[in-house]
Amino acid sequence: MQARISSDEQSGAPAGRTFTESARRTQIVQAAIEVIADVGYAKTSFAKIAKQAGLSSTGMISYHFKGKDDLMHEVVVEVMRVAEVYIVPRMAEADGYRGRLRAYIEANVELLAAFPKYLPALTEVVTHLKGDDPHRIGFAGTLKSIMDVQEHQMRAAQQAGEFRDFDVRVMVTALRGAIDGVVVRSAADPGLDIAACGRELADIFDLATRSTP
Repeated sequence: MQARISSDEQSGAPAGRTFTESARRTQIVQAAIEVIADVGYAKTSFAKIAKQAGLSSTGMISYHFKGKDDLMHEVVVEVMRVAEVYIVPRMAEADGYRGRLRAYIEANVELLAAFPKYLPALTEVVTHLKGDDPHRIGFAGTLKSIMDVQEHQMRAAQQAGEFRDFDVRVMVTALRGAIDGVVVRSAADPGLDIAACGRELADIFDLATRSTP
């Protein structure tokens, strides 16, 4: 998962926001992530978020966000931002296409251990946004861009001889589904060894993609 999204650019937030205002928005978004992950999107309310954030009333949330949709959009932006910061350096340190694929998979899965509320919250929000919701459309566009980059990298790996010949769209789709499956499983199994899952997935896709047995 990679994304280069500016929260202010996406939300249309005014320039010149003070440090205190930015800190308060961050506090509210963090509380929203925790509440969504714990109780689900449908049961998430400003009242629960305010309580989680330690706010005296929901008015502070309404001051900083236009409504629930606006706040949910910021949740998506924040999760994608943290994912990029966590994953991209790991990939940059890896050698070769096979190494970068392994680093991508393991870092995606280990993000669950480092930020256990983030990916479950993202899944909840995106699942419940309506099909024509501009926030969902924006996220879908970001996800498509990520998959396009992955396809390009896999084709380059094929041309370099590191990966065998296969349908890259099928492989990228399978990879995304496998990672998302770990997110769902981890929510139902708190004792899941997430790092071991990441290594196993990396082994599976290394075997599936590499050019030599």
